[in-house]
Amino acid sequence: MTPHIQSFFDTQTCTATHVVFDEAGGHAAVIDPVLNYEPKSGRTKTQSADLVLEFLQTQRLQLQWILETHAHADHLSAAQYTKQQAGGKIAIGQHISQVQQVFKSLFNLEPAFAVDGSQFDHLFVDNEEFFIGTLSARALLVPGHTPADMAYHIADNIFVGDTLFMPDVGTARCDFPGGDATQLYHSIHRLLAYPPDTQLFLCHDYPPAGRSTCTQTTVARQKANNVHVRDGITEAEFVALRNQRDSGLEMPYLLLPAIQVNIRAGNFPAPEDNGTSYLKIPLNKL
Repeated sequence: MTPHIQSFFDTQTCTATHVVFDEAGGHAAVIDPVLNYEPKSGRTKTQSADLVLEFLQTQRLQLQWILETHAHADHLSAAQYTKQQAGGKIAIGQHISQVQQVFKSLFNLEPAFAVDGSQFDHLFVDNEEFFIGTLSARALLVPGHTPADMAYHIADNIFVGDTLFMPDVGTARCDFPGGDATQLYHSIHRLLAYPPDTQLFLCHDYPPAGRSTCTQTTVARQKANNVHVRDGITEAEFVALRNQRDSGLEMPYLLLPAIQVNIRAGNFPAPEDNGTSYLKIPLNKL
């Protein structure tokens, strides 16, 4: 069966959320939902996630999966909110435990915070097959940006998370804890080994001046035109380019709040004795 795909773009964080479903009235997966966050006030809102939920309701879809491609550093996940409103299982790659270990230490999180991925409903292993209604899907481990990045292969489509951007933008950074440019090179080439007309759905777009936002491309376009990793770029050339670029990048604007929420599967830290949840800011550590 050919999947139906509806994409949403959050302009504040330049993030794409994709809804994949088998048919109207059938079953769906939501990939990388966004919780809106205002850092000046510390207030969260749900307008981006509500657009997705409205679409699910309009199409009479039963939400089966909420798929995270990785623990994002540039937006807060709306996975828990989406689950509360529409059901479904929250899933991520099993190597999320490595990410949790690193950031539990950085943020000095509470001793009870588990670093085994148990905050999520399901942890995918590489090449694991699963179903979205009548659609067959496969989880692909694509580390490099983080150790836990997953892509999701559904029919002739792959949802690649942060491994690749549009060809004129390039590839994801690898300087977060556990990131590795050599791993990313091999992960990208795993994806680019699929047939040329395979559709690649991206998690972000940062269009240069003169181009409108786009979060869908193909294997063929990436191999021909990606400014970092097109055909002919060797592993050594890519690693040198990626490491040089990463050395000059600032930390993402929302990294500190986002990662604390996202390693909890979109949950906030437990409220303190005054009923309020708090996020931490480690001083002079990053």
